[in-house]
Amino acid sequence: MRRVAWSLCAAVVLTIGPGIRASADTPTVILNPENNITLPSDPQAAMQAARERVAAGNLVGAITGLQSYVETHPGEISPERLLGDLYYRKGELSRAEATYRHILEYAPGDKETHNRLGSVFATENRVDDAIAEFNRSLPGTDSVPDLVRLHMRKGDLDSYKRDKQRIADTFPTDPEAQSELGEIYEATNLPEVAIRYFKRALDVDPGSLIALNGLGLSYMDEHDYGQALAQFKTCLLHDAYNYACMDNMGATYLEMTQFNQADGILRQAHQLFPERGEALVNLGYLTDSRGDWKKAVVYYVEAMTVYPYSADAYIDLGYTYNVHGLYQLAQSALIKGLAVAPEDGRLHFLLGDAYARQGNNTLAAAQYRAAALAQNLDPGVKRVAQERVAALERPRPKATP
Repeated sequence: MRRVAWSLCAAVVLTIGPGIRASADTPTVILNPENNITLPSDPQAAMQAARERVAAGNLVGAITGLQSYVETHPGEISPERLLGDLYYRKGELSRAEATYRHILEYAPGDKETHNRLGSVFATENRVDDAIAEFNRSLPGTDSVPDLVRLHMRKGDLDSYKRDKQRIADTFPTDPEAQSELGEIYEATNLPEVAIRYFKRALDVDPGSLIALNGLGLSYMDEHDYGQALAQFKTCLLHDAYNYACMDNMGATYLEMTQFNQADGILRQAHQLFPERGEALVNLGYLTDSRGDWKKAVVYYVEAMTVYPYSADAYIDLGYTYNVHGLYQLAQSALIKGLAVAPEDGRLHFLLGDAYARQGNNTLAAAQYRAAALAQNLDPGVKRVAQERVAALERPRPKATP
């Protein structure tokens, strides 16, 4: 099941000029720089049309239509950013990068675009470039979980955490600093500590959507689902179309086995942003929980299609195949997932299971060992991984002749 740390494209804001912001629901008028003529613009209709094509499985058509709109409406950030997002999802990383860089030429301070460019660099394993872009996107976007993963990959996570801890301690009334530290603790499986810092952020800024969402996630990890729901509902009171809080509310209802409530809100989230994969993964989990694992597989594959760079669809797909004895299919899905997220301990653990159930104890032990060393794995699962390594490496008694 996939929870969303934050949605960077949930609250769509159109930048009309320096320091001027307009509602995403309001069509804007832009200036054609070549002939100084104002042109009517409906960016929301263009984006909605692209999303409808994505939902219908026509990613190429979505890109083609949005390309035409962007070419004839220069200077509109949100449609051009969505175009970059669709290039990214299609695997055309160079075109995605060029699109994001073009936006930054006329809007160098656009933090959401810096976040997207960081994602491109992270996918290409350009770790330092990705870290730089994610840092440029802060504060105001949720790049912290990405930064945690990149610093894990780079091997300097402890140094990164110490620096953010020092800043939060030095500026205890800075809600951004408190939220960032909360996100670090949440991303490293310390929800009880994360809760403290998210609450500090909300004491200063009760309307912080990042802190509300992060606090809800931490309560989920603590299995306090009532408190988790309260945070997501408050978030949605501030932003009724917030994808992250909507999807995470659905995930909370899933944890509570309130499947009808989960179904409705997850479908609403998917309808809002069909180009995102998190709600699809959760719909797959829901479908599996209702007893239709084959339909769940369809959802997981669809999630991997619309967003191939997240580990969660591969994790749930691999787990489902393992449960139903399809170990080679599980192995294939999990190896693909590790190509996307090589540091994810959950993928290593499940791949260890797939190998062990096929009798390949050497490869299984290697995967369990990698899981036990992963910094993002739940402590309980890490302990089981260590126990399985020990069991597989224990000398077997010799048979009596």
